[in-house]
Amino acid sequence: MLKKEIHIFFTALMFFTRIPCPKWVNHDAKILSKSSKYFSLIGILVGSIGALVFYSSHLILPKEIALIFGMIATIYTTGAFHEDGFADVCDGFGGGYTKDKILSIMKDSLLGTYGVVGILLLLLLKFYSLFYIETYYIPFVLIAAHSTSRFVATTLIYTQPYVRDTHSKAKPAATKITLSMVIISGVIACLPLITFLKWQVFLVLIPMYLSKIFLAKKFNKWIGGQTGDCAGAVQQVSEVVFYISFIVLWKYI
Repeated sequence: MLKKEIHIFFTALMFFTRIPCPKWVNHDAKILSKSSKYFSLIGILVGSIGALVFYSSHLILPKEIALIFGMIATIYTTGAFHEDGFADVCDGFGGGYTKDKILSIMKDSLLGTYGVVGILLLLLLKFYSLFYIETYYIPFVLIAAHSTSRFVATTLIYTQPYVRDTHSKAKPAATKITLSMVIISGVIACLPLITFLKWQVFLVLIPMYLSKIFLAKKFNKWIGGQTGDCAGAVQQVSEVVFYISFIVLWKYI
């Protein structure tokens, strides 16, 4: 049982990051379909890498530069996996007017104007949101934001049907998900929030989930469900919402 769970975790790690995994791990569709419960754990790992790079950089560099290094570390670790999904959604929903056209644009490997503008604004918003957070809390915030935002993306996969009719490598991770897997992901996601020692910090989950509801309605309206790119967009948007919500919330607790 433990060996099986380790296999599932490493499959998720291989699929969603560039972190080296044992040679016996591969993109087995059956294993990948069970990996959603570990999305939040992957987030903790990615956020921890970003937090470590930020902390070590800030020992000798200004906060602004250390933040950029921390952001680069998380993007490099994931291969810009979720950022790419966000950019594709910007292109698809910005330039498409029918379901087929939107899906076709999102599948295109080329990046358009909407995608470029969207990802630039998103990264700027991430940077400035983190900049206005007290330096001491940034490592904890990075870890919590990456874990909880992946949980929110997991809920999108659970509540919305997968609509892309292809044999995409991401399809198993974006379709077969159960309530128990969502609950496990949620429990793991909330663990970093405990480190703040304030129950009020859990309130950030409310605006994060509201952002998912907003995007889910838009996805349903135009394409009738979600794709892997949509889940990536939800992760990116809810991550930024975490940072902004934390800034607002921390003024009152």
